[in-house]
Amino acid sequence: MTTAFHYLALSGLLTVLLWVPYIGARAYEWGLVTFLKNYPDGYPQSQPPQALWAARAQRAHLNMVETMPAFIAVVVAAAFLKEGDMAAAETVGKWTQLFFYARLGHAAVYIFGIPYLRTPVYLASWVAILMIGFRVLS
Repeated sequence: MTTAFHYLALSGLLTVLLWVPYIGARAYEWGLVTFLKNYPDGYPQSQPPQALWAARAQRAHLNMVETMPAFIAVVVAAAFLKEGDMAAAETVGKWTQLFFYARLGHAAVYIFGIPYLRTPVYLASWVAILMIGFRVLS
């Protein structure tokens, strides 16, 4: 399960780091003083406009936050229920690797607004979660 835990940790780091682009954009758009004092006057009814790429970055981050609990659950379940099963560990490791790279691709595709790829890479990450879950139950 070493590979699975490695990619679980990388996925956690990716989740944490995905807020950096849109928070950086917000600090730039609002100005550092306004950003540091918390919110601009009249927020949220009125606020400085957000760049489209920054809005997509925020949604990519929120999507990752929503996906992580299912991923964590199946990886932890695999670690406990398939302890000592080397074949299961190898299989789960490969699916966790796919999950991480699919989510990395999803973030890039979403932030840069590349058409037609967002849904397929998103679905690849969910297939990885489902396959780990099926492996745990088999």
